Amino acid sequence: MAGVQGYRLFNVQLVHKSQVSPSLLSLVFGGPDIANMKCNSPDQRIKMLFPSDDGSLPSLPEQGQWYQLLQELPKEKRPIVRTYTLRHIDRERQEVTVEFVSHGTEGPASAWAIASQPGDSIQIVAPNADYPEDSGGYEWTPPAGLRQGLIIADETALPAARGILELLATQQNPPRIQAFFEVPEQGDCVDLSEFSFASIHWLPRKPANATHGECLLSAVRNDVRVPKTAGVTETVNEEAEGELLWDKATTDSNAFYGWVAAESSVVKMLRRHLIGECGVNHDAINFMAYWSKGRVR
Repeated sequence: MAGVQGYRLFNVQLVHKSQVSPSLLSLVFGGPDIANMKCNSPDQRIKMLFPSDDGSLPSLPEQGQWYQLLQELPKEKRPIVRTYTLRHIDRERQEVTVEFVSHGTEGPASAWAIASQPGDSIQIVAPNADYPEDSGGYEWTPPAGLRQGLIIADETALPAARGILELLATQQNPPRIQAFFEVPEQGDCVDLSEFSFASIHWLPRKPANATHGECLLSAVRNDVRVPKTAGVTETVNEEAEGELLWDKATTDSNAFYGWVAAESSVVKMLRRHLIGECGVNHDAINFMAYWSKGRVR
C-alpha cells in the first residue's frame, strides 16, 4: 500500500487513571482511531507527545511525516516527545493502556501523568494496523521452543517485562525464566505468583537505602543462573561516554534468550558481567538503555 506508514499519529483522550503500585500509574486512553493501532510484541515502543514548553497542546496533523512536522514547529511550541511501552490495546472498546513511572514533577511526562484528568488530550505515535509489514519498534523475538530465559528490568521497563511474562503464560510449555526486577519501594513488588514458570527476584531500593541499579547489579552478580554458552569469556566492546547502549539479540538457538532493560550505565555493567564474566553469547541477550541518568524523563 503506497504511502502507508509503519507508524502513524493517533489523537486520544484520557479515559481512566489508576494506581498500579506506589510508583506506577496506569493510564487508559480512548479514541476512534485506536481500532487502527497494532501491537507486535509485549515490549512494543510508542512515542507520546506531551504539551510543549509554552503549554501548547500537541496538535500535529494526522497526515504526513509526524517527525518532520514536529521539527517544523518553533522550538517553544514543539510537543515534548517521550518513549513508552504500549501496554495493552482493546480495539473493541477503542482504548489503549500505557503505564507511567511516577517520579515527581521534575520530568514533563511524569508531571503530566500525575496531573492528568479524564478528558485531557494527547497524541500518540504507534504502529499502524493498515501497514501490511512489520512496523518494528520492539526487541522481544525469542526463538521458537525457548527453554530458558532471563529478564532484567528496572521500573521503567517493568510494563514491558510484565507483558513478556503474560505472553509466555499463554504457551503450553513456557520456558524457565529467571527475572530480576528493581523498583523504588516495597509496595511496588506486586503479586506475580500466577507465573509459576518464572523465578522472580523483587529488588526494592528504599528498604535497602540503595542507589539506582545497586540492588539489580548485586542480585544479578550473586544469583543469576545462565548456561555457559562460550568456553571462554568474550571481549566486551564499550560505548563512548554518553552513548546509549542498544544491542539486539540475533540467536536462533532455543537454549537461552535474555532481555535486559534499565538505566544506561546499569545496562552497560550488566552486559559486562553477563558476557565478559559469565561467558554468555552476546547474540543471545538484548541489552537496552531505556533511559540515562541526567536526562530529564
